[in-house]
Amino acid sequence: MKDGKDTAMTTRQDGRSEGRNKFPDGFRILQGKQEYITYLDHSSIRIWPSDTAAHFDQHTHSAIEIIMPQRGVSVYQMLDAVYRVQAGEILIVPSGCPHELTEYRDTIRYLLLFEPNPLLNLRDMPSISAMMQQPIYLHDDPETAKQVSDLLMQAVDCYFKKEPMWNTQCYSYLLQMYALLGQKYMEGTPQRVVSQRNIDPAIMNSAITYINEHYMDDISLEDVAVFAGFSKCYFSRTFKQFSGVSFLEYLTRKRLNVASDLLVRTNQPIHEVAKKSGFGSTATFNRVFRDHKNCTPSQYRAIYSMGVDPEKDKMLL
Repeated sequence: MKDGKDTAMTTRQDGRSEGRNKFPDGFRILQGKQEYITYLDHSSIRIWPSDTAAHFDQHTHSAIEIIMPQRGVSVYQMLDAVYRVQAGEILIVPSGCPHELTEYRDTIRYLLLFEPNPLLNLRDMPSISAMMQQPIYLHDDPETAKQVSDLLMQAVDCYFKKEPMWNTQCYSYLLQMYALLGQKYMEGTPQRVVSQRNIDPAIMNSAITYINEHYMDDISLEDVAVFAGFSKCYFSRTFKQFSGVSFLEYLTRKRLNVASDLLVRTNQPIHEVAKKSGFGSTATFNRVFRDHKNCTPSQYRAIYSMGVDPEKDKMLL
């Protein structure tokens, strides 16, 4: 185990998670089943080593979660499936996926949590978005599991050394991991765009780039379909087959990702954040944000902005 200062998320003796757990570098905040993860200043990744038994009731969070046991077994329950993750195996839990975790005595593991926003803005990431929305369980491919484990352990070393640019360095290893998994995924996946015209994926990638560059405008499905040169219905169907999500869901996620970053990294008023992230009104922004994040934009800013105040955010719990 590393001798870093992070500690495992503790639980009550009755097995229920505390509503608010304090750690040397921040808080774990639970509001119902929604977990809000706070990070060190100027970062968006957390790594917890643990060698104690624990149970965490079903919860969800915006972060992607990776479990990497070094000894023993970590048991996850999610999407009506049970994953018994052992040493040498890796499980990646997608953002927003409800899950329950049990760790038994004599288990040693690393738990990585990171916000996916910095990765999702890369132009070729949408081509593996369908893969990223499902649990990835590396257990029957030892070679790939070893390659991924090596990359993650480099991220762990970087995290605890805290050298300059450590957050970016950690993400560089995560990018290499997704590049590796993405290549294997696409090699083993049938033609993802089902089309009588055999559409070149480059066309869909250019459409996604168009969305990423015009999300702040009042763009519609029809606008992007015209840009791509297809009918509205055909483009809608093809876009979902290619990216794994509908046009509206992709656009909404993009806008929410931008809004989330502005809320945390700037002091801009809520109405300015709404405008710059492409929402037509503050009321619409507040409604959509709460539907997806289970909190208001103001609450999100209070939780995730640098230096969470223990007294000011009590109202959020």
